[in-house]
Amino acid sequence: MSVALAALVLLPALAGAGLLTVGRRADRAAGPVAVTITGVGVALAALVVVSRPRLSVPFLGIVEGGDLRLVVDGLSAVLVLLVAGIALLVTVFAVADLPADAARGRFFGYLLLFVAAMLATVTAATLPALLLAWEVMGATSFALIGFRWEESGKLAAGTRAFVTTRAGDLGLYVAAGAALAATGSLVLADLSAADGGWADLAAAGVLVAALGKSAQLPFSAWLSAAMQGPSPVSALLHSATMVAAGGYLLIRMQPLLASTGWASTAAAWAGVLTALVLGAVAVAQSDLKQLLAASTAAQIGFVVLAAGVGATAGGTAQLVAHAAVKAGLFVAAGAWLTALGTKDLAGLRGAARRYPGIGAAATVAALALAGVPPLSLWATKDEVLAGVDGTALTVVGLAAAAVSAVYAGRILAVVLARPAGEEPLDQEEPGTRRVPALTTVVAGVLAVFAAGLGVLALPAVAEGLKAALDAEGEPAPGLGELAVSGALALVVLGLTVAVVRARPAVMEQLSRSPLGSWAGLGRLLSPRPAMAVARALATVDDKLIDRAVVGVAVGARRLAGLASRADDDVLDRAVSGVASAIRRAAAGSARIDAGVVDGAVRATARAFRRAGSAARRPQTGLLHQYYAQAVIGLGVLLVLLLVVR
Repeated sequence: MSVALAALVLLPALAGAGLLTVGRRADRAAGPVAVTITGVGVALAALVVVSRPRLSVPFLGIVEGGDLRLVVDGLSAVLVLLVAGIALLVTVFAVADLPADAARGRFFGYLLLFVAAMLATVTAATLPALLLAWEVMGATSFALIGFRWEESGKLAAGTRAFVTTRAGDLGLYVAAGAALAATGSLVLADLSAADGGWADLAAAGVLVAALGKSAQLPFSAWLSAAMQGPSPVSALLHSATMVAAGGYLLIRMQPLLASTGWASTAAAWAGVLTALVLGAVAVAQSDLKQLLAASTAAQIGFVVLAAGVGATAGGTAQLVAHAAVKAGLFVAAGAWLTALGTKDLAGLRGAARRYPGIGAAATVAALALAGVPPLSLWATKDEVLAGVDGTALTVVGLAAAAVSAVYAGRILAVVLARPAGEEPLDQEEPGTRRVPALTTVVAGVLAVFAAGLGVLALPAVAEGLKAALDAEGEPAPGLGELAVSGALALVVLGLTVAVVRARPAVMEQLSRSPLGSWAGLGRLLSPRPAMAVARALATVDDKLIDRAVVGVAVGARRLAGLASRADDDVLDRAVSGVASAIRRAAAGSARIDAGVVDGAVRATARAFRRAGSAARRPQTGLLHQYYAQAVIGLGVLLVLLLVVR
């Protein structure tokens, strides 16, 4: 079944790349293609959840865990189904919501690549696979948030989100280096085997990367800028994908956090403080999408809290329930924005009455967000808080849960209100549009899940989830705790609706307070500190590093000049002198060879030639001459004999 796992990730990736390559020519087919691909993705997700396959592709063969390895275990099985299901529903919503003249090929191309990256993230079993998916997810989120780049502020919003999360992402590279140094392995499961300072460094890197991706304190403000993106992008980013990725990573790395001690505590406090502070920020927003964005960071804060206290099942349940709730609310917000042309709460008064279908779905989702029983987030928040060990954390967590009911109540008080002195507004009023039936269906499906996941409060269901996640033995909330939290949510919700309707000026004052501008968190991400650091580094570079480099270069040039002169004056002359001497010796040898050796050889040859000629003369062939020559020879020998004697 590794083929199914490969197809789950590669199918949307290849389809997305294809749509981006074809561009505007694919606009008409892009929507149906994207719906088909995400629909097939749901079927593949169900298949891999049952078969639990593994897939490995060689990448860095020189180190253990250097491969691109994907594995479906209990945790990733839950997330795979979640991501695939939400992706399908949001894609259907995007088909209905995007303007007819939008660059659909580009939009759905990036959307499918983004989904593929998230699916790879939740199944990654090695750091190379995680880093690759993490980077693609960040890059495509930038493209999706800044999709309408020609409009003022859109591209800057995408850039801000990308730069902020990218800065945090560096922590993963630090963690990878620490893992390699401590264990010699890049397998995610091996990170918890690191010890000493390397374990602390790896935990710090993972924590920073996760907090940045999930918009937790102090990185929360990028989520406000991300609201510049199209409504389907907001629905996807804030539910089951990018913002959820950080919380998922911390749940996955919970053994590493626990091995250091301090990292678990830091995660728990970062999560619970984000839930409280960003909850207060959400209460003060007058823009519905900004309210939902702040509440996303707050709700994911409970997931981060769960990772810190070791409540794996509670954190996973919170992640799943929040995805359904928040996707439904963003679909409703996007539908109202398209139909009514506003996302300001004042302009959405009575929106749920005007559009009863999507209004009912949004009402259910908002009640779930408030923690009203028996809906989903009522059960999951208590599952998280049951794992908290410590009075301070528990009190802050309960306060954050109560604040959830406040910002959910503000939404309900506005969208369910009847305009003063008026009957419900007619959908055909000039300047309004109908909400597409597909959008209503998507919101309805999400509302069903937002309500139905309340079954997690049942002990049998909760224990089944813990068994699937290998988290047996984790604390569970008692009936009394569930009852108290449910009653608290109902009381706070009722009071909030009453205050918003009776004293709207209170909400207006909150909107003008620092909380309305995200409590100044945007200044923490301001470019000014970075620019100051950059200027300081530039000064160091100009006055120290550049001067040192120039000094080294000048010294090297002078040394090269000296070497050149030594080469010209000494080495070249020596080589030239040796060459001249050899040339003269060769010339002398040539003369001796030509005048003496060759002369002697030629003289010897002439003497032999003459002797040969003389020797041929007596050879006449006449017998009497041979006799005469014999007589002469004998006479010479006789004379020689006589002389010698």
